Amino acid sequence: MTEPETEFDRQLHVLIDLGYPALTGQTAAEFAEALTPLRTVANRSPAERGDDHIPFVLVVARTADGAPIDSHDAMGRTAFGVHRGFADLEPDDLARFRPVEGVTVPGGVGYLLLDVDTGSDYLNVTPADALTTVTDRGRTGLTVEEGIALLTARPDMLRKNKCFSLLASRCGDKRVPALWISQRRPKLGWCWNGNPHTWLGSASATERIGTPG
Repeated sequence: MTEPETEFDRQLHVLIDLGYPALTGQTAAEFAEALTPLRTVANRSPAERGDDHIPFVLVVARTADGAPIDSHDAMGRTAFGVHRGFADLEPDDLARFRPVEGVTVPGGVGYLLLDVDTGSDYLNVTPADALTTVTDRGRTGLTVEEGIALLTARPDMLRKNKCFSLLASRCGDKRVPALWISQRRPKLGWCWNGNPHTWLGSASATERIGTPG
């Protein structure tokens, strides 16, 4: 078994333990069967490099019926130890944040997000300017679902003074969703597209890969 496959199995079992099968309307066996074909894809991920980087994240994006995942519910399943995460947005408002133009989310229940970086390079840079640089580098910002998936798989990637915006989800106004720490809890909130923060970068990745075949 390769190291990426071992990490894939770990992430899959974290999701199962947190009740994601029920969130997608599946049994644990159905959930695992739907996502396991991505296990071999994990071998295409790059090696981990630096504190801001992980090779891949297993993202759950839809229910078995094809509906968007309930991000408000999913955020409540994140945690720092015993401190549960929360969304500082009403469920209906959060559901309005969808992938921006040019971002294609693979079909199916889930997919792999490769070459993920939490974006300390963009600390104190506005989301608007960060998006320009991310795009110029041939990368993509993260959606809300992808940010939650990263936090679920690797809570250690969200750190004090190194939090991150999720540039690939918008709802038609100037708000940009972001993840940071509030009272020792993971928090999903938002910032303005034109406002820089010294403690807030912008996460990015290189590729989204769906189930083979």
